Amino acid sequence: MTGTPTPTIGFIYPDHAAEDDYPFAAQILGVDLPVVHIYGTDLHAVPELLDLGSPEKLAGGAALLAGEKPDAVVWACTSGSFVYGPDGAKQQSESLAEVTGVPTSSTSFAFVNALHALGITRVAVAASYPADVARLFVEFLAAADIEVLSVSSAGIETAAEVGLLSPERVVELAVRNDHPDAQALLIPDTAMRTMGVVGSLEQRLGKPVLTANQVTIWEGLRLAGHTAVQPSLGTLFERGNSHGSD
Repeated sequence: MTGTPTPTIGFIYPDHAAEDDYPFAAQILGVDLPVVHIYGTDLHAVPELLDLGSPEKLAGGAALLAGEKPDAVVWACTSGSFVYGPDGAKQQSESLAEVTGVPTSSTSFAFVNALHALGITRVAVAASYPADVARLFVEFLAAADIEVLSVSSAGIETAAEVGLLSPERVVELAVRNDHPDAQALLIPDTAMRTMGVVGSLEQRLGKPVLTANQVTIWEGLRLAGHTAVQPSLGTLFERGNSHGSD
């Protein structure tokens, strides 16, 4: 790990599910990754997700982070950003940046930026969402020239349920839904605990695995201009993370 001073990256996280991925990563990376929470109805359904990612709720999250003096802020919710579509998600991040006064992004753009940084254009998606929500993620990726070769939908309706999945169940979901021609496997829900299994998943599949909490943390560090190298967190952290495009 290089770069001084050590940055503080703030995360606005929806409800409660797998937020302990962030202190887990913070300890390994030696950075400060404070998490604050905003609340919705905890349903993976489009109207509820649009409400969860509304400017009012995100501004409330930004206010909770203000005391941490973050160097960058990320809206740590994939579905609560991609449901707005690429243009709407961009406006969402820009509005949040106006409130925070620091570089700001969301998990959906973190996936896109991570894929571009790794030069990956063909992926498989192992989603916990219902099928209609998963399709919106596929459309979001397609707008960024990422081809989804296969997408699975576990059909889990709430983030709380996703957060209860055991590491073994997460691995099973991932392995079962890979595609042989995919350059990487994507696991898009920040409600799923993945930071402790991503390294072993990559070894098992023989390809990069990008997970929501992993790319969210990478994106925040990238926005702050901080390079973190930690191979145990997957290919994305093998070469550092100060590269890539907005």
